[in-house]
Amino acid sequence: MESLPFLLLAGTVLIVFFGICYASFMARIPAVLTYIALGVLASGVIGDNPQIHTIAEIGIVFLFFIVGMEFPMARMMQIGRRIWPAGILDVLLNLGVVAGAALLIGLDPLTAFVIGSVAYATSSSISVKLLEDQKRLANPETEFILALLIFEDLVAPVLVSVLAAVREGSGAVEPVFLLILFFKILLLMAGAILIGYYGFRRLGPFIARHLEKEFMPLMAAGIALGYAGLALAFGLSEILGAFLAGMMLSETGRSQDVEHLFLPIRDVTLPFFFFWFGTTVRLGEGIPVIGFLVFCLFWAVAGKIMTGYIGGRFFGLTPKVSMRGGISLVARGEFSAIIASLAGSGLRVFSGIYVVLTAFMGVFLFQQAPWFANRFHEWKKRRPRTANGITDE
Repeated sequence: MESLPFLLLAGTVLIVFFGICYASFMARIPAVLTYIALGVLASGVIGDNPQIHTIAEIGIVFLFFIVGMEFPMARMMQIGRRIWPAGILDVLLNLGVVAGAALLIGLDPLTAFVIGSVAYATSSSISVKLLEDQKRLANPETEFILALLIFEDLVAPVLVSVLAAVREGSGAVEPVFLLILFFKILLLMAGAILIGYYGFRRLGPFIARHLEKEFMPLMAAGIALGYAGLALAFGLSEILGAFLAGMMLSETGRSQDVEHLFLPIRDVTLPFFFFWFGTTVRLGEGIPVIGFLVFCLFWAVAGKIMTGYIGGRFFGLTPKVSMRGGISLVARGEFSAIIASLAGSGLRVFSGIYVVLTAFMGVFLFQQAPWFANRFHEWKKRRPRTANGITDE
């Protein structure tokens, strides 16, 4: 495959994507799943293709750039003040419980921490794509889901950086290293707030006047890719940088107009991300510690539902909406795959199987979340209420 001209490879892949997307549409199956499955099947043939990876990065940057444009800074600051309890609960239930269980079966602390980190973060890319596909962006739980995903996107780069430092260093992480990492995150966010508030708020009339001009997509794409690249230069996630870039541009008040410029580009490049993600998963031969894997898959569902339900109630959502949000958080994805790549070969097989299965389980549960939430709401209404030993129907 590496000997093929890039244009031939890209054209072939796009035609295959077209066939898959059309077949998925006719079968009412999310195209995300078929892209991932195709990547897993093609991983031995495609290998680590840097050109596909580059297109995948552009697709995911534009996805989160568009999502960021839906969240002006005032709205995000309001949400941020409400998400901390759910975010901390998320770390404890999904990273902490899995890591603790790994220690109980005799794994060493570093391996336990790696597995807990793989199990921690919901896939931002899969979740956001499903929110769009299922037309749930206007639902009341969406603010909570996106806020929790952003919280995870702040924590996950720290986990990746810590694990990379441990792997490449002596096995210890200096407190100074963590302080520098947190400072980089704060600096990136502060820069976005200042640029958006003092710079982009003045650009609304300019964008409105020149929206149809050919240079407008160049400006917006430069902002998206540039701030995402700045995040990478800081050792953070390009997802975080792209989202902040979208937030900055939302301050112009013309974000919906700019969004339409990017939808065709996103629709062409984003399937490459899910395909590339599938190619990074090496399932290998055999399933190590299958009993523990079964527990992790069970807790992947239970832990996120508990996080969504309890955290959603902290966030101010109703029980029904909180349950719908929790069921929608199961899919693991890009950060789990990145963390798994830092592990040894045996642990990488375990993690790869976990990531693929939770991605498929998460997409299924996301689709069924409204139905499950309705059944939960009906059960809750039928359940007898007791007070002082007296049943209240």
